[in-house]
Amino acid sequence: MASPSPRPSSTIEDHPDIRALQARSEQAIATPVAQAVQALSLLAGLFLAASPWIVGFSGLTTLTITNLIAGIAFTLLTLGFGSAAYERTHGMGWAALGIGVWTIIAPWVVAGNVTTTRTMASNVAVGAVCVCLALATAVLGMTGRRSRSRARG
Repeated sequence: MASPSPRPSSTIEDHPDIRALQARSEQAIATPVAQAVQALSLLAGLFLAASPWIVGFSGLTTLTITNLIAGIAFTLLTLGFGSAAYERTHGMGWAALGIGVWTIIAPWVVAGNVTTTRTMASNVAVGAVCVCLALATAVLGMTGRRSRSRARG
């Protein structure tokens, strides 16, 4: 009786398509523009989270908590943009865009008439930066995807 032939011990990570996807992802996050957008996004998220204490949101507990949560969420999304799975995570740029828009309108929605000029100016400025960086992240991902589809077709 013949013994069964051993099965190859390859995993999904060894598949050529997965290897190609990983190589393209590494190229996408290796460009200076993508690295700059990621670094600035990380700084913007950290500033958003710390802004209540940097700017001084005294007496605005709800807005302080809102900015802390939004800043942490933006920062975590930014960390995802820099991962080796860039092609899958750049779509989260749209979620980051939502956080940026929320940051802009949060002083009026959350704190109402209690906000000060500096809290509004801080949120509008950092929110606008977050919006621009989120759009840049999404555009970088879409541009890379379009150029790859043109190369195939």
